[in-house]
Amino acid sequence: MYSLNNLLRQLAYEFQDKNLLTQALTHRSHSGNNNERLEFLGDGVLNFLVAHQLFQRFPKLPEGDLSRLRAQLVKEQTLSEIAISLNIGECLRLGEGELKSGGWRRPSVLADAMEAIIGAVFLDGGYPAAEALVQRLFLPRLENIDPKSIGKDAKSLLQEFLQGRKIDLPEYHVLATEGEAHCQTFRVSCHIAKLQMTAEGKGSSRRAAEQQAAQAVYEQLLDKGKK
Repeated sequence: MYSLNNLLRQLAYEFQDKNLLTQALTHRSHSGNNNERLEFLGDGVLNFLVAHQLFQRFPKLPEGDLSRLRAQLVKEQTLSEIAISLNIGECLRLGEGELKSGGWRRPSVLADAMEAIIGAVFLDGGYPAAEALVQRLFLPRLENIDPKSIGKDAKSLLQEFLQGRKIDLPEYHVLATEGEAHCQTFRVSCHIAKLQMTAEGKGSSRRAAEQQAAQAVYEQLLDKGKK
C-alpha cells in the first residue's frame, strides 16, 4: 500500500506543516478544505520557476520561443506524467463519486494535485524549497528540451531522431489496460529493436501512453549522446 511517507521520500522534502500536504492532496469532491487555492498558487510558482530556468539556460532565445518552451513544459500532460511517476493518485483524497469514476487516474485531477503540492511546498518552505522541488521534478525535461522541437510531440521527435540515423521506427505495444471502460489507464511499451531499448508509459488513452513511452526513450537517447 502506497503511503504519504513514500510520497515524501520521492519529493525529497519534509513538511513542517503536514496539513498543507494533506490539503494539497484533497480534491474539491472530498471537502471544502480542498486543494484549489494551493493549485492556483502552485501554478503561478511553477510558471515563474520554469520561466527562470529557461531564461538562464537559453540566454539568446527570444521571448516568444521562451513562452512556447514554457508552455510545452508546464501543461496538463507533463504535470500528470510527473504525478503518475510519484504515484500521487494513490494518495489523493477524493469524494465517493470521484473514487467510483476513477478520478485518481484522471490527468486533470493529477495535474491539479501536482500544482497544489508545489504551492504547498512554497508556503511551507519558501522560494528555495519550491525551487529545489521544481528543479528535481523537471530537470530531465529541462536538460533535454530543444528549442528546435517547439510544437513537436515526443513520437514525432523520436521518429525524426531515428530516421536521421537510418534506424527502424519504434514498435508500440499495449502491455495492460486497467479500470472501467469510461476511465481507463493504458500501459504501453516503446521498443527500438536495433538499439535494444525499451521504455514504458502510462496514460488515460493509448496515445497519451505512447507519447510518454516515446518521451522516455527519446530522453534516454539524448542522455546517451551526451556521454
